[in-house]
Amino acid sequence: MPASVTTAMVLSAGLGTRMAPANNDVPKPLVRLNGMALIDHVLGRHVAAGITRAIVNVHYKADMIEAHLKGRQRPAIEISDERGRLLDTGGGVKKALPRLGGGAFLIHNADSVWIEGVGSNLARLMQAWDEERMDCLMLLALASHSLGYQGRGDFAFEPDGRIRRRRVEQEMVPFAFTGVSLAHPRLFDGSPEDAFSLNAVWNTAIAAGRAYGLRMEGTWMHVGSPDALAQAEQQLAREILS
Repeated sequence: MPASVTTAMVLSAGLGTRMAPANNDVPKPLVRLNGMALIDHVLGRHVAAGITRAIVNVHYKADMIEAHLKGRQRPAIEISDERGRLLDTGGGVKKALPRLGGGAFLIHNADSVWIEGVGSNLARLMQAWDEERMDCLMLLALASHSLGYQGRGDFAFEPDGRIRRRRVEQEMVPFAFTGVSLAHPRLFDGSPEDAFSLNAVWNTAIAAGRAYGLRMEGTWMHVGSPDALAQAEQQLAREILS
């Protein structure tokens, strides 16, 4: 049985420029979807999956995010302050590593929400984690059945569950990265000391054969723009009526 994962890193420091003007001058994690802030959709799902602590990084309109989270009891919230300088996704996680523990932890974009299929995707992700073989395990959605995603796909599966990127720019691959993954702290060994993208450490793990994926069951919704927000609202409304 895999060791339980109880800590999450919620990436909430981005500028969210693509969401304007739908954000109504609030940071993207506080944009409301179906009456609830995006970050609350994320944190509620964490609680259901057994996460007890969430480290939330902040930069843009940080005071608003902190005030919104102040009264939250579950999971326990800790703020990783990036007001001085935005560290990008990889640098943000690396700054928080001392708080994230010595084992696997969840990394979750604040704008990544979904409608579950059969069972909990986070529970399946945790169940699939293998610390001996993996440095990261990504939750991947079928791009053709996702909302708010436009692109040629991000990853394809190898037969053994490892993942690879597109071999050439023009290639289309089936799966989009949902913004959700499990990671071990060693994923960041040798990583830059300044701002950097998670793509840098993922590429190292892929080259070493230690990056794996798990297919999401359900409908992923990347709520990154006003159009994607409207689509997600419509999808949730249909789900409620069905």
